[in-house]
Amino acid sequence: MRVSTETSHFYLDLVFYNYLLKCFVVIDLKTTKLNHQDIGQMDMYVRMFDDLKRGEDDNPTIGLILCADKDETIVQYSVLKESEQLFASKYRTVLPTEEELIAELERERRVNSEN
Repeated sequence: MRVSTETSHFYLDLVFYNYLLKCFVVIDLKTTKLNHQDIGQMDMYVRMFDDLKRGEDDNPTIGLILCADKDETIVQYSVLKESEQLFASKYRTVLPTEEELIAELERERRVNSEN
C-alpha cells in the first residue's frame, strides 16, 4: 500500500484492518536480520498511518516486523519508550522436516496430557 505525504511516497508491505481490535495492522517483511533502521522505519509508518488513515473510532495502529533474525538488544534500545504497538518476530526460512514436525507434535501431546 502506498502512503503519501506532501513530498514523499512510502510503500508498506501489508496492511490489514482488525475488526475485533478496531485498528490497522501494518506488516513489514524483512529477509535479513532486523536492524535499528527497520524499527525506525516501522515507527514512522505507524505514526504516518495514525495521522493519515486512522479514523476517530479506531485504536492506534499496530506495527509488526517479520524478519529473518533479530537481536533483542537492538529491539530494546531502538523502540521509543511510548511505542507499545511495535513488535518484531523472527520467522523460519526453511520448513522443518517431517521428523521434526512429528517430534514437535509428540512433545506438544505430552505437555498437554500432563496439564
